[in-house]
Amino acid sequence: MTAGRAGVAVAIAATLGLAAPAHAGSDHLEALMVQALPTPLPAPAFRLSDVDGAVRTIEGLRGSVVLLNFWATWCVPCRDELPAMERLHRDYRGRGLSVVGVNFKESAREVQNFMKANSVTFASLLDHDGAVSTKYRVRGLPVTFLLDREGRVLWKAIGTREWDGPHGRGHLEEVLGGRFP
Repeated sequence: MTAGRAGVAVAIAATLGLAAPAHAGSDHLEALMVQALPTPLPAPAFRLSDVDGAVRTIEGLRGSVVLLNFWATWCVPCRDELPAMERLHRDYRGRGLSVVGVNFKESAREVQNFMKANSVTFASLLDHDGAVSTKYRVRGLPVTFLLDREGRVLWKAIGTREWDGPHGRGHLEEVLGGRFP
């Protein structure tokens, strides 16, 4: 493999979040079994409407640590982890955490009704055509990304996690406190 191709392979692996955890010093991160990027990469840009019709962009989230969760109402594992995401939203929003859902190909009405019935108050954006999910290389649900205050992807987690358990909260404390990466 040439040096150029090797560089491309490393970039692709990092973008997909397939590289080995780069920040092995975080016991919380290891316990969560997330895929850290060796070098944080800029989050792909997006422009999506929320369930109320307001347009949101990735640029509008800069300055906050963002837990970006791709989900759908029909996805049982997604529904299972939403209460933990909601608790994190309520407990950390005043400390600089934005929990943002990106719903996969459902109508605003479906998502709004689901959120209301399940007392979910964090923002959920509508990826009607799946284009943003494709940009983020989401191949199944749920998938969660953590973005730093500069809008860079720190890690990717495929599947459910105990987000508001001791390791999830411990890791968020590290990131919010500037101790990771």
